[in-house]
Amino acid sequence: MDNLEIDEDTNHLRFDWGTKEILALFDMPLIDLMWQAQNIHRRNNKYDVQLASLFSVKTGGCEEDCSYCSQSIYSSSQIKSHPQYDVAAVLERAKIAKDEGAERFCMGWAWREIRDGRYFDAMIEMVKGVRSLDMEACVTAGMLTSEQANRLADAGLTAYNHNLDTSPEYYKNIISTRTYQDRLETLERIRKAGIDICCGGIIGLGESTDDRASLLKVLSNMNPHPESVPINALVSIEGTEMEDSKEIDSIEMIRMVAIARILMPKSKIRLSAGRERLTKEAQILCFQCGANSIFYGDELLTTSNPSFEEDRQLLNQLGMKFNSDNESSNETIFAK
Repeated sequence: MDNLEIDEDTNHLRFDWGTKEILALFDMPLIDLMWQAQNIHRRNNKYDVQLASLFSVKTGGCEEDCSYCSQSIYSSSQIKSHPQYDVAAVLERAKIAKDEGAERFCMGWAWREIRDGRYFDAMIEMVKGVRSLDMEACVTAGMLTSEQANRLADAGLTAYNHNLDTSPEYYKNIISTRTYQDRLETLERIRKAGIDICCGGIIGLGESTDDRASLLKVLSNMNPHPESVPINALVSIEGTEMEDSKEIDSIEMIRMVAIARILMPKSKIRLSAGRERLTKEAQILCFQCGANSIFYGDELLTTSNPSFEEDRQLLNQLGMKFNSDNESSNETIFAK
């Protein structure tokens, strides 16, 4: 692995990473990998963390059969379904998130695809309302048409989340109600509408290292790279097909974050689902080697998350600014 060359030039982004190159990063000694990732991170980003709050606007009843998801109609989990909240209730949650320090407010709908009509019209009003609070607005609601993407763009939507979950090769083992190509076409519509892309994956689904490399290849070969790349660790939920899945080792999350940072130097790499199970020390290592965004709040759709207080305490201990535009936050202690 000594001859693996990693370009740390801040002005040079690659969109042609090959599978063998990425697998070589997975084989690299972790200490060396983290050193490479940290150097690239320092050269391309400030040492601050974007805080994003996630709220489930419509919970449960999704027609997809994602084997990890408790919101699927195929799941026997005891999740409490909830119809769509009204606009005022969602904007009240957004105000609370902003008061707690969140910069981005993410809204989730458990749909296979966006429904036109009053529900979508309400979504448009929610996006406008969040933007009026001077917050970034992100939506995740499944597949959408070009017309819907354009309407969301006109409303001021900052980003649309649509994860690939896993590799093209392993995808059929996780979901059968939607194809990988469906997901890619949705991402293309979002990009054409001028909306930022939030797109990542999940580790711990039973996939191989080759699958993880393949997922990262798809993401890093997008031109431009996704502006935000959530890295999730499976949280197994009773009643889903993956309820007995083994919890991943934190080293796997650290390695995934580091490689994502090397491949996509300027993207926001977001620690997402499963962060509650990481020790404080493991989270610190993730921040050190490239993570610069977290979901912030007590709950992520249907899974738990560290509290506001815990996260603020950790970031204060690290001396990291919470949001890049928050001048009142602590200045970073890391030298540039």
